[in-house]
Amino acid sequence: MEKSIEVIGLTKVFQDGRKNGVRAVSEVSFHCAPGEIFALLGPNGAGKTTTLRMIATVLKPTSGTARVAGHDLVAKPSLVRRSIGFLSGNTGIYGRLTPREVLTYFGRLYSMKPEQIEARLEEVFTLLDMHDFKRRRCDKLSQGMKQKVSIARTIFHDPAVIIFDEPTTGLDVLTQRTIVDFIRDCRTRGRCVVLSTHIMAEAEKLSDRIAIIHKGRILLEATADEIKSRYGGDLEDSFIKMIGEDK
Repeated sequence: MEKSIEVIGLTKVFQDGRKNGVRAVSEVSFHCAPGEIFALLGPNGAGKTTTLRMIATVLKPTSGTARVAGHDLVAKPSLVRRSIGFLSGNTGIYGRLTPREVLTYFGRLYSMKPEQIEARLEEVFTLLDMHDFKRRRCDKLSQGMKQKVSIARTIFHDPAVIIFDEPTTGLDVLTQRTIVDFIRDCRTRGRCVVLSTHIMAEAEKLSDRIAIIHKGRILLEATADEIKSRYGGDLEDSFIKMIGEDK
């Protein structure tokens, strides 16, 4: 099976003055293929965000590595960055710029040619129904409109891999629905999608496979149905039982 992401023993230790530091992520390994949604499900502080930030090259791993769209995370971080889009629930945008200006700026950062940027602007504005507000300043937009700008920025360079870090946290129901529909569309378009969440229903509804992560370690990787079958009850009950065993 082709793998757009292959994570191999990723570990992150933060130094805080203590002898051994704080081990936030320990020997995490998983893979995700094109057209698949893989969820990291765990409580706050489980290591989800740290794992995704390492994959996105925001944090350098203490040990381990990953291959993203064929590029090694440690050896070629710049090529990894060009292959991914990253979206979280609190992604900021430039309030004084219009959506068109924001996307043009990021297109230039990705070394896109002017004609490529213009063509991509038209595609993205149509895809996300943004034509009506593409020239309005971002600080004048509704929360839902701002989130569409964040989505557009995430996919503007047409990445093979898209990473979502708690993307619906703190959003209203309508904006959450926009994000959920977009995640599903990414899978339909053959993108490799990695999603972190602590919301059981979100993980079950969206993901093809789920990795339960706790205290920086993956306890189990399986489908939602397999997890429920193994522990009995719904996904939340299964999750609580699993976490309770990990003491």
